[in-house]
Amino acid sequence: MNRSLTVTWEDPLAAYEEGKKLAPIDYLRAIRDGRIPDPPIARLLGMRLANVEHGAAVFELTPAEQHYNPIGVVHGGIAFTMLDSAMGCTVQSLLPQGSGYTTLELKVNLVRAITLETGTLRASARVVHMGSRTATAEGKLEDASGKLYAHGTSTCLILSPSAS
Repeated sequence: MNRSLTVTWEDPLAAYEEGKKLAPIDYLRAIRDGRIPDPPIARLLGMRLANVEHGAAVFELTPAEQHYNPIGVVHGGIAFTMLDSAMGCTVQSLLPQGSGYTTLELKVNLVRAITLETGTLRASARVVHMGSRTATAEGKLEDASGKLYAHGTSTCLILSPSAS
């Protein structure tokens, strides 16, 4: 039986331009609250920003068939993307207005398979170090009962207003 998935999204560059008018944490909160549209990657994967505070962020996703790989489990890239998003947004939440960031390095350990039976996953992250040029964060991917599926670390490059 064939299955299909329809994904719709708004112009991501228009959302980005709107977000530049806000402090980075306020931009993230506007996305969380639906005042600024989710980025297309979030819509494509079915992932949402559930919470963001200074130095912390949480993303949620419920695994579905479209996330499966050829070996019968959810592709590891889903865990990587969720953790990269959570860890990056923790750094973004601490930036001054006009600054940006990009991921320099991402290390993720997958510790158990994700399947349809896993249920909703939460990628939570916190900043470990916030410098003027680099920041590091750590994150974990867990199910509703707190069972660990993956964990990781990220190094981000801080971009000055003239570079972002």
